[in-house]
Amino acid sequence: MLSFLSSDAAAGRVVPPSGHTAWLTGFTAGAMAFLAVFALALSLAAGRLADRWSDALTLTATVRISAPADQLDTQTRAVLEILSTTPGVARARALSDAEQRALLEPWFGPDLPVDSLVLPRLIELAEGTPGYDAQGLRLRLQAEAPGAVLDDHTRWRRPLAVAADRLRLLGAVAMVLIALAMAAMITLAANAALAANAQVIRVLRLVGALDSYIARAFVRRFTYRAAAGAAVGTAAGMLGIALLPSADAAGGFLTGLGFQGWGWLLPMLLPVVAAAVAWAATRTAAFRKLREIT
Repeated sequence: MLSFLSSDAAAGRVVPPSGHTAWLTGFTAGAMAFLAVFALALSLAAGRLADRWSDALTLTATVRISAPADQLDTQTRAVLEILSTTPGVARARALSDAEQRALLEPWFGPDLPVDSLVLPRLIELAEGTPGYDAQGLRLRLQAEAPGAVLDDHTRWRRPLAVAADRLRLLGAVAMVLIALAMAAMITLAANAALAANAQVIRVLRLVGALDSYIARAFVRRFTYRAAAGAAVGTAAGMLGIALLPSADAAGGFLTGLGFQGWGWLLPMLLPVVAAAVAWAATRTAAFRKLREIT
């Protein structure tokens, strides 16, 4: 690859410095790099959100107590006593009516008459290190508080973990599709440039120029154009990401779309990837087209 990018002013004059192939290559690389920045940011942000939700659910669990009104307080005290003596449970507390109302407001609105409804009592527990034996705790609750049910959020964690993996996979697939689209457009541009310079190529062959010499000129020019266009597109994409609102305390998804820490270094690899794609696409197209030109 380095030999095909080595400087040769004479060979560089084989390729026209301007024209539709010049702006098409630069524009395609820039547009694809711009889209790749947002695809990468979306993938990372979605993965962070799913991981954050999954981690939060992993550290907490809920005990739901459904019992007659005259037994609710008694069973609540029994459950709190059980949790206080359970190894692996760091702390446990019963949610107040106001807290339970706040949990229901997003679903039923602020005017829900909680006082007139028969709601189960919720007890929130935090897992310690090492964790508790969920099956053993369920057996104790069943024996001493028949109305208590432990929800360790397993059914919530599993879909979130799967979602995080799939979102990362979709991000990788998007990056591959963007690279393939860029390779296809650059190939078309290279073919057009080679076809437009068919007469020049024939003259070069008559004076002894090898196909590798001619191909090197096209590969170098198109690789540089793609790298320059991708650098501009990457810079524009990173600027757009930087101007987005930062993540708020509620962990909103759209407000958290961006890069964090070392993640800002990832988009800087896009011009290098674009140059590599352009090099491979142009080199393949050049030798194929040169075989067709007689």
